Amino acid sequence: MAGNMRQESHNAKRSRLGKAVVGSGGRHRKSLRGKGPTPKAVDRVYHKAYKEKLEKEKRDFADPRLAARRRAQKYVKKNDELVIGRNAVLEALRAGVPSSDLYVAAHIEGDDRTREIIHLAAEKGLNILEADRLEIDRIARSENHQGVVLKTRPFEYSDLSELADKADAVFEATGKRQLFVALDGVTDAQNLGAVIRSAAAFHADGIILPERRSASVNAGAWKVSAGQAARMPVARVVNLNRAIEALQERGYYVVGLDGGGSADVGSTGFEMDPLVIVLGSEGSGLNALTRTKCDVIAGIPISQDVESLNASVAAGIALYATDQARRVAQQQD
Repeated sequence: MAGNMRQESHNAKRSRLGKAVVGSGGRHRKSLRGKGPTPKAVDRVYHKAYKEKLEKEKRDFADPRLAARRRAQKYVKKNDELVIGRNAVLEALRAGVPSSDLYVAAHIEGDDRTREIIHLAAEKGLNILEADRLEIDRIARSENHQGVVLKTRPFEYSDLSELADKADAVFEATGKRQLFVALDGVTDAQNLGAVIRSAAAFHADGIILPERRSASVNAGAWKVSAGQAARMPVARVVNLNRAIEALQERGYYVVGLDGGGSADVGSTGFEMDPLVIVLGSEGSGLNALTRTKCDVIAGIPISQDVESLNASVAAGIALYATDQARRVAQQQD
């Protein structure tokens, strides 16, 4: 009977006698420690899935299409802006769009356009790189590149406060009144390029763009500006309304260009003051909040048969009217 009795453990005996129970002192802590999650099959070197993964990597590495993708990724990043196609690339080079690299397909069929493209690229000191068909497809992100791809340089935006300081200094030195053009919701790059061209023609000090819901100065805008983007500064601001308020604190008046205004462009009474002309999108016009920031809303008298004008056309008319009003005022002085 005694042989069948279970032997009492040391701690059980101490507990029965009312004595302190003795612990292990951490002697078994290491053996009780967890080993972490079980590795995936593809990460276990002895597993079949691991060997299959290695075989797939070898096949992928040998695949010419994937190899072309890897090579293309060395040259072109996701956010790089590209101009593709012979006509588009030739126009961009002729217009002086700032660029860094020209990619030309190997064994490209030569014609007058490709010869001029390569000549202009070399003349401007661009990197001219040859790529095979698969590689240039990857670089262009398209198959409609006609064998040439131009990588442009990012446009360098200006700081608005620095532009305002410069405009003030020019006024002190020459008497030329300060003038900025702000675009509210103009998303078409060609419209932006045309506005830049008009702003340069009528002596504006700069263009103001919001960072969101706005066109950027890309190759398309540069070409339409007829090269004026090279000398007309453009400021990009986080919040257009706050930028307008900051200029108002500096003594600027703000003329919003929109339908149903209380004055005509060029006759607002603010033409001889530091001025910001704000244009909205062709469809919806000025943003409601932006409209409240304007000192006056001015319109362009047009035929009742025409609902509205293109934003760049409206900008050109408003800038011309403002410039003429200032010329007349200076002659009268």
